[in-house]
Amino acid sequence: MTPVTADEETVLADLTGMLARLLADEYGVDDVEIGMGTTFNRDLELESIDLVTLAGLLQERYGERVNFAEFLAGMEFDEIIELTVGRLVEYVVTSLKATEAS
Repeated sequence: MTPVTADEETVLADLTGMLARLLADEYGVDDVEIGMGTTFNRDLELESIDLVTLAGLLQERYGERVNFAEFLAGMEFDEIIELTVGRLVEYVVTSLKATEAS
């Protein structure tokens, strides 16, 4: 695990790479534009199993500092359906900064 900078631009680039890899590996899709407003469900058409895969990628990249399952557990179903890349980026940045401060 390499050191991670806790800023939106870096985290967005990390997540974009993870999602592009997931989409290419699972669905053969390699030309999706991903930004802060991209939704996991509507835009990327990810299913719940894909979120499990994403959780593993986040764990691999950030270790215990980012707990995606805990993040999702705090949401209502509608919030998960409407989850955007930007909201996840904000969560990751906040989590990384919290662990830097401690």
